[in-house]
Parts: sequence; structure tokens; C-alpha cells
Amino acid sequence: MNNHLKQIQNLKQQLNQQIIGQSKLVDSLMIALLANGHLLVEGAPGLAKTRAIKSLSNLIEGSFHRVQFTPDLLPGDITGTEIYRPQDGTFEFQKGPIFHSLVLADEINRAPAKAQSALLEAMGERQVSVGKTTYALPELFLVMATQNPIEQEGTYPLPEAQLDRFLLHVEIDYPNREAEHQILKLARAESLQQELSSSGTRENTDIISQQAIFEARQQLLSIYMAEPVEEYIVQLIMATRQPEQYDTKLANWIEYGASPRGTIALDSCCRAHAWLADRDFVTPEDVQAVIHDVLRHRLISSFEAQASGIDTNQLIDQLLNVVPAI
Repeated sequence: MNNHLKQIQNLKQQLNQQIIGQSKLVDSLMIALLANGHLLVEGAPGLAKTRAIKSLSNLIEGSFHRVQFTPDLLPGDITGTEIYRPQDGTFEFQKGPIFHSLVLADEINRAPAKAQSALLEAMGERQVSVGKTTYALPELFLVMATQNPIEQEGTYPLPEAQLDRFLLHVEIDYPNREAEHQILKLARAESLQQELSSSGTRENTDIISQQAIFEARQQLLSIYMAEPVEEYIVQLIMATRQPEQYDTKLANWIEYGASPRGTIALDSCCRAHAWLADRDFVTPEDVQAVIHDVLRHRLISSFEAQASGIDTNQLIDQLLNVVPAI
């Protein structure tokens, strides 16, 4: 096991100690961090979504900012705006929260499309354009957006163009009974620690540098992927675009398939999954492990599928059934 993998595994272990019962969310954060992508997390309130990204920011080198999306949020509240300086009659650009390394877009579907679109260029191009000037974002840049699946009143569904910018769409559920007991113990211990210490300083000093993360990303690119595994990825994507050539059910259920961005995301994520498992090669099992989170938001189901109660997860299950692993 190389040194960078040890650091990332240690980071994952520390997150699992702080985010109890949500190992899937922690795994997804690690994959997004290594694959240099963004993630959309969907789950009921109180499932440690905000806590997860804040805990990650405490363990890696980089700044963190939370943006609470509301109906009155403006694009400038995210990207920043030009401030007039009366003393010399010039305008100075005041950077917004998007210029931090880790950004939490909390309840992103609470804001209208105009505010949501402020994230499009930042997430896709890693830059922000204001007037005639373009400002580069930090090299380490990760957006984690959340949305609540329970309450739909007063929400604005994310357009497909923006959904496709997310590397992963993760669905999380309630923790089990054992995890609930551990959560209570952790909450009591943290409350006691806050009472005993008023300094507010971080006890943990084992912070992972950005350079270590960048070097780990380079290692992902050198992981071996056999031609049959690459063909398996391509066949899975092609089956979403031309489902009639693979299965009648798929043809009836899929309205639109995944774009090439989905193919690239599937490749990056299965490489990250293999690297985290301390392997220097990708297997079909790595592809199957990440495909639901990669394609969940990239497939548009037909009216027939929606009327029959077929969700995207079932659609992807059928996709795996009809496309053989090579």
C-alpha cells in the first residue's frame, strides 16, 4: 500500500468515525475527491449530509463555505459581484463563496433556475466569468449539493444540463439501530467536549495536503483497464442510448440515455473504486459498484416506466442484467 493510499484510507476511517451509519456517503465523497468531480446527495433532513462535507474540510487542506439556497438567492450571491469604489471611481470584484475549495450547496432545489445556473460554469469549466473578466477557481474544487426528497413544495427541479455536471448522484437512507446507538454516544461525547473546551481549536493535526490529493489523482490514471472492461463500460452506455438492441423492457423504460460525460464519469469512478481497494487494475465489479450513482441522474425514464412505478435504480438493475460482464 503506497503512502497516498494510506493517507486517503486514514481520511476515510476518520470520516466514518464522525459520520456514523453513512458509509455509502463517505465512500462517495472519497470517489468524488479522487475523481475530481462533484456530487449531489439526496436524503431526508438530519442524515449528516452537511456534517459530512464539514468534517471532510477539517481533514484536508483547503477552505470551506456553505451556501443555503433559498428562493430569493441571486447568482451574484454565489459567484460574487463588482463593488464600486467611490474613492477612485473604479469597480472591484468581490469574490463569492464559490471560490472556496469545498462548497456545500445546501438544498439546491430551493433556488430558481437563475441561481442554480450560477453553478454551471463553475462546476463544468472551473472558472467564473464576470463581465469581460474570467476568474479561475481553486485547483482543489468540490461542490456537494443536497436536496430533500420529502418536501417538494416551493422547489425547483434541477435541469438535466446541470444534473449532468454532477459526477455522482447519491441516495442515502436512515441508519440502522446499532448505528443509532453509536450516534447518541458520539453526540454526548461531542457535547461534553464542547463544554470542557472553549478554545474552539481543532485537535486533529493530521491534515492531508492538496498536493497529496493531486498525486493520488495521478495514480488513478495509471491504473490498468483491460480492453474487455473498457468495452463493458461502453456497452453499458450504448445500451442506454439504443435500448431496443438489448432488451424490450429497456426500450420501453428509457426515454434518453447517458451522454459521453457519463462514460467518462463511469471510467473515472471505477478507477477510484479500484484504487481505494488497493488494486492497480479495474474489474467489472468496480464498474457495477459505482454505476448506480453515476447514471442515476443521467437517465430519463419514459412515461410508461413512471406510470408503472419503475424508478431509475430498477432501470439500472435491468441494464446490468441484459449487458453481460465480459
